[in-house]
Amino acid sequence: MQQAADITRIEQAARTLRCDIVEMLAEAGSGHPGGSLSAADIVAALYFGVMDHDPAQPKMPTRDRFILSKGHAAPVLYAALAEAGYFPREQLKTLRKLGSMLQGHPDSNKTPGVEVSTGSLGNGLAIANGIALALRMDDNTTSRVFCLLGDGELQEGLVWEAAMFAAQQRLENVIAIVDHNGLQIDGPVAEIVAVDPVAEKFRAFGWEAMNCDGHDVRAVVTALQGASGHHGKPTVIVADTVKGRGVSFMEDRCEWHGVAPTAEQAASAIAEIEQMQD
Repeated sequence: MQQAADITRIEQAARTLRCDIVEMLAEAGSGHPGGSLSAADIVAALYFGVMDHDPAQPKMPTRDRFILSKGHAAPVLYAALAEAGYFPREQLKTLRKLGSMLQGHPDSNKTPGVEVSTGSLGNGLAIANGIALALRMDDNTTSRVFCLLGDGELQEGLVWEAAMFAAQQRLENVIAIVDHNGLQIDGPVAEIVAVDPVAEKFRAFGWEAMNCDGHDVRAVVTALQGASGHHGKPTVIVADTVKGRGVSFMEDRCEWHGVAPTAEQAASAIAEIEQMQD
């Protein structure tokens, strides 16, 4: 774990991730920009400020694990892995193409740095629990398991079964992060199956829970680092975000959940992202 995160470096990385997301989706002609962009600051904070990992040793036994439960947001994970050095950046332009290591959802058999194949929503937290239990069998490990979920994904019952199990097993090495952007493919989460108040519900299930601004990198890093200090129970961080963050014509619009930008839209979006203020 990095004790003193370089906030400026993380903010720069988050901008790079956003540019890469837009560029690779435009090249692919399909994919999910909205939830990838909303999670960029969270993923940047994990990979460039908090997690213990080594691109030169993707299977390092002492590494922290990251599970992207909302697997359709694979572009943000691929962008982070490329930026960290797990594979050449040129690979990003092969997203969703036949034979590419970068499929539409993460594939642990194809992509260095991907821990688990995900995409069937609701499964990630249960998988994180299993990994955390296995890690706990090694008395010398301090490895943590970070699991990123979407707020729409919380409508899946399996998430709450996994939440009960993690609390029952006192899995203090599980840290869940909810990308709380309020939208899913069909519209506002609150109008489809409301999940709020998320933090209070996790507390009722026996978790430590906290809220933070998911686009304030310093706040995200502080929350992630603080979560490792909770003993005897798992922790969830509810990160308030904006779907499509950084691209004005995508922000807070559910129609950009799963539609790729055109080349012209991508050029405009990248120019806007590059001008983002920290």
